[in-house]
Amino acid sequence: MPMRRAEKEEDAMRTVTLKVEGWRCAACSASVGSLLEAHPGVRGIDVSFDEGRVRALYDPATTSEDRLVELIEKRGFQVVARTSA
Repeated sequence: MPMRRAEKEEDAMRTVTLKVEGWRCAACSASVGSLLEAHPGVRGIDVSFDEGRVRALYDPATTSEDRLVELIEKRGFQVVARTSA
């Protein structure tokens, strides 16, 4: 049976976990979450201020890990590690 379009799109998604430093408050992490949620190609965001972590589900046909890192760093934070899945 052929795969439906939604299933194909879901299979194409990638997840990246970014370790972020420089956050001073929960509002900092929330602003990064809002920024990434609004970025084309990002389908889901999980931000943890306590862990200094951002997990993003994204469409690699539309955006990239490097672009997400660039957006965070333009806000004045440092991405010190990344893990892709």
